[in-house]
Amino acid sequence: MTTALARPTLVDTSGWVEFLRATGSPGATLPASEAIEALVRTAVPQVAAVRVVWHDGEPSGPATGDLAARVRTVLEDEVNPTIAAHRGHVTLVGVTDGRVQLSLEGGCQGCSLAEVTIRQGIERLLRARVGGIVAVVDVTDHEAGRDPFYTPEKR
Repeated sequence: MTTALARPTLVDTSGWVEFLRATGSPGATLPASEAIEALVRTAVPQVAAVRVVWHDGEPSGPATGDLAARVRTVLEDEVNPTIAAHRGHVTLVGVTDGRVQLSLEGGCQGCSLAEVTIRQGIERLLRARVGGIVAVVDVTDHEAGRDPFYTPEKR
C-alpha cells in the first residue's frame, strides 16, 4: 500500500518529484513502483518522477564505509522500519567477496513470502542503493520461525 506525501519537490522548471510513502513489504511495493510511476505521470503531467520511500522524506543519502557498513545503513534506515509492520527484522550476517548474507527474524522468519521479500524487495533496494553487491544470500533458518506474519498455509 502506498500513500502520497503532501510535499512534492520541484526538480527543475519542467516537473516535480512526487514521494510516495510505502508501508508493508518491499517485496510487494518495489515491483509495482514502475507501474505506479507511469500512472501518476500520465495523470499529472507536471510530475517528472516518483520516488518510493518508507519514511517522511527522500531515501537515505549515499551510504559510506565498506560494503557491510553501506548495506547495514540501508537495512536500518529503509528496510527494517518498513517490515516492522510485519513484526519483522533483517540482520546482516556477513559480507564475503560481495556476497551479502541476510537473516530474516521475527514475523519474517518462516513467512511464506520471505523469498519474495528478499528477491523482489530487499535485494532490489540494496542493489539500487549500494554498489559492489555480487549476490544476496538468504541464510535464515526458516523452519525455526515460530510466529510468521504469513503462515505457510497461506501460500
